[in-house]
Amino acid sequence: MSVILITADNFAAIQKTFAALSRQTVQDQLELIIVCPAEDELGLKEELSGFHSVRVLEVGPITTTSKARAAAIRIATGSVVALAEAHAYPEPGWAEAMIEAHKQPWGGVGPVFNNANPGILSWVALVVDYGRWVAPMPSGEVDDIPGHNSSWKRSLLLAYGSELEFMLPAITFLNQELQAKGHKLYLESAARVAHLQVSKLGACLHEQFNVARFYPARRAQNWPWYRRTFYACGMPVLLIRHVKGWIRHILRIDPSGALLVRTFPMLVLIALVWGMGEIFGYVFGIGRAEEETVIYHTARVRYVNARDRELIAAR
Repeated sequence: MSVILITADNFAAIQKTFAALSRQTVQDQLELIIVCPAEDELGLKEELSGFHSVRVLEVGPITTTSKARAAAIRIATGSVVALAEAHAYPEPGWAEAMIEAHKQPWGGVGPVFNNANPGILSWVALVVDYGRWVAPMPSGEVDDIPGHNSSWKRSLLLAYGSELEFMLPAITFLNQELQAKGHKLYLESAARVAHLQVSKLGACLHEQFNVARFYPARRAQNWPWYRRTFYACGMPVLLIRHVKGWIRHILRIDPSGALLVRTFPMLVLIALVWGMGEIFGYVFGIGRAEEETVIYHTARVRYVNARDRELIAAR
């Protein structure tokens, strides 16, 4: 399996994820592809032995993760490709569970998430982004898998050719197209990932607004203006549906209801920001949303609070 890991800066930015990948039970079956702006500025200092291979892909300034990932997918040699993140830490059995699952004819396999920095804001952000895949969740066929920390058969991704980069910002559409072609998706509960959320309020709201633009921008790219306007005006109805789903996920994570009580005011605030992001996506398209969020993907530790920074350092 080829694992793609991006840094827009240097090796220090991905060191924690690299350490988690180094502890994988099947480390020797992993091709690690590190994507960076310049190899001579990467500053590799860790022991790289133990992997099947480690490759560095120099791509120049990284303004979007989709362009960097598409370039890495094209040079990968594994039959399966996984998209890792600098702020997500796979548990030791993650890669083995992915590889085993891909021995079956699944087009894509997704992981189950744990919260790496549990707090009111981080719980809300995790549920909004990944609620349907947050532990506890059973293994089984699903209609969608996460866009990050999941894996796909490389041949299916390469089939998109020059369109691959375009498919990656809103991977839900890629997953939908794969299923329309007869490929199935699987959620593997043995593949667990501790996911770090932005926990500074201003940064979190900025990230959520821009991430919310991805799906509607991709969905409405060829729509006439009046259909875009109709969906934008209908956002209150769509937003209520979103909030109901997020509440269901919170109650599944904590059936006692205590987590919902603690997070509800923040959930309402982020829901309003998310709704504005979706309206902008329908009306104005994706704009610079990818460029605005790349820093949160590649250097998220800068946007967590002091308590979470100590938590990360202690890992």
